[in-house]
Amino acid sequence: MNTLFFQLRSICKHNRDGSESTKEARLNNLELFANQLIDMGYRNMAATSLKQKHVQALVDRWLSNGIAPSTIANRMSFLRWWAEKIGKTNVVLSNRYYAIPHRSHANNFSKARELEDHKLSQITDHYVIASLRLQEAFGLRREEAIKCIPNYADQGDHIRLKASWCKGGKARTVPIHHPEQRQALEFAKSIVGNGSLIPKELKYYQQRGRYEKATTKVGLHKMHGLRHRYAQQRYQELTGWASPHCGGLTKELNSEQMARDKQTRLIISKDLGHERLSIVAIYCGS
Repeated sequence: MNTLFFQLRSICKHNRDGSESTKEARLNNLELFANQLIDMGYRNMAATSLKQKHVQALVDRWLSNGIAPSTIANRMSFLRWWAEKIGKTNVVLSNRYYAIPHRSHANNFSKARELEDHKLSQITDHYVIASLRLQEAFGLRREEAIKCIPNYADQGDHIRLKASWCKGGKARTVPIHHPEQRQALEFAKSIVGNGSLIPKELKYYQQRGRYEKATTKVGLHKMHGLRHRYAQQRYQELTGWASPHCGGLTKELNSEQMARDKQTRLIISKDLGHERLSIVAIYCGS
């Protein structure tokens, strides 16, 4: 292990902000940055010596290698985290300064997935089944659904999610607006009582492994698509018409309908734990 990454890993150990997946991605990216900086000749660099020239060198390398704008944008967020932790927030400038192209959130196809009953019935781990049903009913991320404490989450007309369960450490609530959500929540509560959907004898990463093994075994793939399905159903419930990914034509909406479309996207963005309206285009289309 090179000295730079050793120091970066130490910074990560003392700054545990973010979800498990965020922390894992952060560490992997910082290791990449360290290796690439050394490869470009910065062999005696310390974690605290990050300068604008280092950031520029990394960005130039990524752009010249044809790395996707969305990937570069994600890497920039980890660079900013590094700079923040060493007290040098002004070292990493805006993406526009580095001429990083805008990433497009829109796409022309739906990634929605459904839980197929005949596949779900083949899973023997009831903790995994409960997590999957919560993902589908509330549009939760996998980590949120695995870490969920159903009895704590249940607030009658909505569920509450702890910051430690959520991406970026941002707590949120999701409304209960149809019977299937209540059924999924009651099922989860019947499995664990006052506990969480991680068995007492296991750690999060161990239950995540059991989740992955169980879903792969029965052919349930890309379960993040359950969030897409939730968003598309929510869109239709709130607007009265299908989302673009489900055949709706946003461009043909009148001014009143366009206002409802925008308000609906704001609600969905909040439900999913995002703060950017534009990202809803990934789930519903644009």
